[in-house]
Amino acid sequence: MTQPIELHYWPTPNGIKISLALEEMGMPYTIVPVNIGKGEQFSPEFLALSPNNRIPAILDPEGPDGQPISVFESGAILQYLARKSGRFGGTDARAQADVEQWLFWQVGGLGPMAGQANHFRSYGPSFLKDQRMIAYGVNRYTNEVHRLWGVIDKRLADRDFVAGDYSIADMACWPWMRAPESHGVDPEEFPHANAWRARIGARPAAIKAVADGDNVRATTTNLAGVGAEADKARDLLFTQRARK
Repeated sequence: MTQPIELHYWPTPNGIKISLALEEMGMPYTIVPVNIGKGEQFSPEFLALSPNNRIPAILDPEGPDGQPISVFESGAILQYLARKSGRFGGTDARAQADVEQWLFWQVGGLGPMAGQANHFRSYGPSFLKDQRMIAYGVNRYTNEVHRLWGVIDKRLADRDFVAGDYSIADMACWPWMRAPESHGVDPEEFPHANAWRARIGARPAAIKAVADGDNVRATTTNLAGVGAEADKARDLLFTQRARK
C-alpha cells in the first residue's frame, strides 16, 4: 500500500500550490498544519524538513530509492511531484522546458512581487510607521504585479493554459492570482488571465485545495488586525534575522 505524502504547510499561495498539485495528481497525502502566525515554522521538527524555515515542505515516505525523502521550496516540490507522478510536467523535452520556464517565472517574479504588494497594502498601515515608505512600497509592487498580469494575459491570449497543456506551471501561478484585490489588480483589465483564473478555480482539485486551506486557517490570527496577538504574529513573520 502506498504511504501518503506528508504536506507540512499553511494555506498561503505557496502552500495551496502543493495541495492543488497533490489533488490533481491523485496522490495520497496528509496535511500537517504549520501555523506560521504562531512560529511553528521555527520548530526543530520543521527545520529538519525545511532549512529555510518556510512552508511548504513535504516528506515522502517512499522516495526515489524507496527510502524517505523530504523536499522544501514550492517550485522544487512541484517538479518532484510531477516526476514522481509522471503528470503535469511536460510530455517531452520541449514541453518540459516550456512548463519549467513559466514555473520559474512564477517562483522568481509573480510570487515574490505579489507577496510584497500584499504586504505593503495589507500589513503596512499597521506595521510600518513611515507613511512615505508605505506609499513607495504600495506603488512599487502594485505596479510590478500589474505588469506581470499583463505578461500572463498576453501569454493566455491564444491558449487555455500557460504552457499548452494544464501543468504545474498553472498550479504554481493560480494561487497567487486568486485574490487580485489584495495586490491592487482589477482582473477585468486582463480578460484572458481572468478567464484562465476562472477555469482553474472551477476544477474539483482547486475547490478542494481551497476548502482544505480554509479549514486549516480557521484557527489563525488576523495578521492585519490589532492587539498583542496580531503584533506577535507580525513580528514572527516580518522581522526575522538569521538564527544562530
